[in-house]
Amino acid sequence: MSCLLIGAVALALTGDRFTLEWTHSVEKVAWRETWIVNQDGMRLMKAAVKGSGAGMEPGPNAKLEGDWWVWRPNLPPQPQLALAASGATPSAWRMCDGDDCRDIGAEPGDAVILRPCPGSQ
Repeated sequence: MSCLLIGAVALALTGDRFTLEWTHSVEKVAWRETWIVNQDGMRLMKAAVKGSGAGMEPGPNAKLEGDWWVWRPNLPPQPQLALAASGATPSAWRMCDGDDCRDIGAEPGDAVILRPCPGSQ
């Protein structure tokens, strides 16, 4: 089990991963990422975009799976994620831990910061 801090709130994950999904503010295209939380930070394991558009191009070696372009980004572990909460997007960020999903950053305001809890594995 891992733990994430969402702002000042701790969230226990049922496993070591979570997904983020959102809709691009201009292109109205869905984007999904799967992250793993460990002692090094958060590692992006898979990204998927439903279609494409300006700034929404599939990554290198992407494969079409149904309606989604899916690929594995090559990024180092991230110590935190800053999720913009501009209010300009058609939806909030949707964060899922298995089947348990919640919307975050739905109201305009400061960025929502996600980071592993200290000592999270």
